[in-house]
Amino acid sequence: MDQEIFDTTRSFSDLGLAKGLLEGLEQAGFSHPTHIQSQLIPLALAGRCCLGQARTGTGKTAAFALPAMQILKKGEAFSGLVLVPVRELAVQVHSHFEMLGRVSGLRCVAVFGGEPIQKQADRLSHRPEVVVGTPGRIMDMHQRGLLPYEHVRLAILDEVDRMLDIGFRDDIRRILGSMRQRPQTIFVSATISPEVETLARTYMKDPAKITTVAASLTVSQVDQSYCVVEPWDKRKMLLHLLKSHKPEMTVIFCRTKRTVDIVAEFLCKHNIDAHAIHGDMYQRKRDKVMTHLREGSLGVLVASDLAARGLDVDDITHVINYDIPEDPEVYIHRIGRTARAGRRGTAWTLLCPDQGELMTNVESLANVEIRRFAPEGFEPGTVPSDVRAERDLTQQRRESIGETRSRDATVSTAIDATDATRFPGGIVPIAAPPKRMGGRLTTRRR
Repeated sequence: MDQEIFDTTRSFSDLGLAKGLLEGLEQAGFSHPTHIQSQLIPLALAGRCCLGQARTGTGKTAAFALPAMQILKKGEAFSGLVLVPVRELAVQVHSHFEMLGRVSGLRCVAVFGGEPIQKQADRLSHRPEVVVGTPGRIMDMHQRGLLPYEHVRLAILDEVDRMLDIGFRDDIRRILGSMRQRPQTIFVSATISPEVETLARTYMKDPAKITTVAASLTVSQVDQSYCVVEPWDKRKMLLHLLKSHKPEMTVIFCRTKRTVDIVAEFLCKHNIDAHAIHGDMYQRKRDKVMTHLREGSLGVLVASDLAARGLDVDDITHVINYDIPEDPEVYIHRIGRTARAGRRGTAWTLLCPDQGELMTNVESLANVEIRRFAPEGFEPGTVPSDVRAERDLTQQRRESIGETRSRDATVSTAIDATDATRFPGGIVPIAAPPKRMGGRLTTRRR
C-alpha cells in the first residue's frame, strides 16, 4: 500500500464514523483512509468548516461524502447541497453518495444542464436529503421553488478553485449568500491559490485548513515527461506515441474544442478508435462516451479541459497533453486522471520549441522536475511552405535592419573623421547621455 496516499497508521474506525458506514467500507474492501480522509473526516464530524487541499486521485470525494452521510439525517429534506463545476463531476459525486446511501438510507439527486429539467424536477419532488448539481441548474431549481436553501445544513464545494474563478464566483455568492442560517461548509480541491483561499474563507466560519500536498502537487506514481515537437508535427508525434507504446486507456487533452474534434478525427482516420468529449456535445452523447470509458470499452478519449474535472476512472493508464495549458494548475488536474488510488500512470506532454516557459511554470507549481525524452523511431516532417516563407521574410527583415545599422555607423564615422572640431574633444554624440541631472525647477503659478 502506498504510504504517500494512504494513512496506514489509522483505520476508518479511528475516524469516528458510524458502524453502518464502517461496515459498508469493509464490504467495499477499504481498510485504511487516505491522508485527506484521515484528517478531514474527524474535523467535519465535529462540526468544523473545512478547507481541504489534496492531490487529484487521493479520495477527496469520499473525504466529504462519508461525514455528510453521518451528519445529515434521514427525512431532513434538502439538508445537504454539493456544488460542482461540470456535469460529469456531478454524475461522479452522485454515484458516490448513491453507493453510501445504501447504508445510511439517505437519498441523493443530481441536477445539471443538458438533461430535461422536468425529469430532474420530478426527482426533487420526492424531497431528497442531498442534492448534487452545477450552479446554474441549482439556481434555476431554486427560482422555480423546487429547491429551498433554508434547510441546507451542510454545503460542499468540490473543485473549489474552479468554482470560485471568474465564471462561477457570482453564482456561488448568490447561492451561499442566500443561506441566512450559515451552514457548515466543506471546500476541497487539488489546487488552492492564496486568492481563492481568501475568497473561500468569506463563506466559512472559523475554517480548519487541511493540506496534504506539502512536497509535490503530483503523486510520484505518475511518470511525467515531455518531448519537443514542431507544431506541424504534433499529430504525427501523437500517432507515433500511441502506435509504438500501445497504452491501454489514454486521455488526450487539447486546449480548444475545435482541436479536440480535429485530433479525434485524425486518429480515427489512422485506425485508432478515438472518441471526443467537450462542452458543445449533446449531453446524451457525452454520457454515452463516459459510460464506455468507465466500462473499459474505450481505449482513447480526446477531451477538452471541461472534462478534466469530471473523469473518475481508475483504469486510465496514460494522459497526453496534446496542448500544454497556459495555466499550470490545469496541468495538475489533467495528469491527476491517471495513477488514481495508488496505481501507476504515465503523463506525456507535447511541447513546442517556444513553450519552454510554460513547462517551467508547471515544474515550479508542482515542485517536480519533468524529464525530456525523444521518442525512438520518430522522423520529423518537412517544414510547411507557409512557415518557410514566414521565416525567410523574418530573416530578410533582420538583414535589412542590420544593413541600416551598418550605414548609420558608417555615416557617424564619416562625420567624426571629416569634422571633428564641431564637437568638444572631437567626440561626436550618437545617442542621449546615459544619465541626466533631473533637477527641479521652481515655478510660480499665477
